[in-house]
Amino acid sequence: MTGNDNISSARESKWPWIWLAYTGFLFIDPILEPNRHIWLGTIAVFVTFLALFFGYVRATDEGRPLRFWMIGATFLLGLVTFPWNSGAITFFVYVAGFLPFSVESKRRVLALFFVESLAILGETYLFRAPGPLQIGWPNAIIGIFLLIIIGGGNIFFAEQKRAECKLRAAQEENVALAAVAERERIARDLHDVLGHTLSVIVLKAELAGRLIESDPQRAVREIADVETTARTALSEVREAIGGYRSQGLTAEMERTRKTLQSAGVALSCESPVPQLNASEETVLCLTVREAVTNIVRHAKATQCRIRFARSEDGYHSLLITDDGNQPRIREGNGLRGMRERVQSLGGRLSITTSPGVTILIELPHTTDTQNDLTPSTHSSEIKAPFVTT
Repeated sequence: MTGNDNISSARESKWPWIWLAYTGFLFIDPILEPNRHIWLGTIAVFVTFLALFFGYVRATDEGRPLRFWMIGATFLLGLVTFPWNSGAITFFVYVAGFLPFSVESKRRVLALFFVESLAILGETYLFRAPGPLQIGWPNAIIGIFLLIIIGGGNIFFAEQKRAECKLRAAQEENVALAAVAERERIARDLHDVLGHTLSVIVLKAELAGRLIESDPQRAVREIADVETTARTALSEVREAIGGYRSQGLTAEMERTRKTLQSAGVALSCESPVPQLNASEETVLCLTVREAVTNIVRHAKATQCRIRFARSEDGYHSLLITDDGNQPRIREGNGLRGMRERVQSLGGRLSITTSPGVTILIELPHTTDTQNDLTPSTHSSEIKAPFVTT
């Protein structure tokens, strides 16, 4: 949307018609010097101008180039009327009033004002001699004066309108972008949270089905875990709608251990769980969750290794590898969301598939991160290194 279109859409539907008050100047000469021909000519000119004015307002509201033709026709109407009716000055005033709202360039508007003034002076020179068609120099000077005063004022108002409309458009765009970003965030959170939780529910339900005859008591425990996990999923969906907040890397690692253990995958963590700020922890937690979900669903792996470290260039790194057989990786919503989260913090993400799948996430060090590689104090259950089978 251009600045001109913004002005057109912001204008109210009624206020332009107030400008018709200037047409009262047309009737001064017929009233002071009653003459049937002048009256008929004035009425004809007035009706013609009403049509032009209506066309200009309609064209402006709809953002059509037809408005420039209306302005040109109004100026020509003034030139035709000025020699026999000095009130035609009003048409020059209308042109000066319309131009700033129709042409965005101030320099171009001023140039058109200059051309209009020259045309008025030229016509005055041609009809300076006394007769039925005569233009007095005082009338021409008054017309140019009004043109400059009203046109200059409208330049200011047009620029103010244009600035207001641009500001309003920017605000609307910001609101739209914020809505899109929020929808994308909710979609990523729901995918990462529900994808993992539903995978756990499926695993435990399948395990309970296999154990229901051979080990009924354990099957009952697995079904109870399914219920607990489903309730957790409901709570996490509510959190995702309002803005997901992780419970910490330590809690996420414990959840990861249980999930992989249910799937028969051994987990080894070769380094302490670092303590990071909230945004970094949330990104790494959801990254671990998505990676573990993919391992359970697709990898057919028996081993998973997770390692936290600090790279030479000051980045926190998270390495997740498995020994599964997944020769080709297709980046779907989960991996795309993972990449967007990492990149939003200025981090790097790389995925390789030989052998198994290796995911490397690197996040830049921030000043508010303390005790970067010290074990998290959220829980004492996870010590490093640890191995589960």
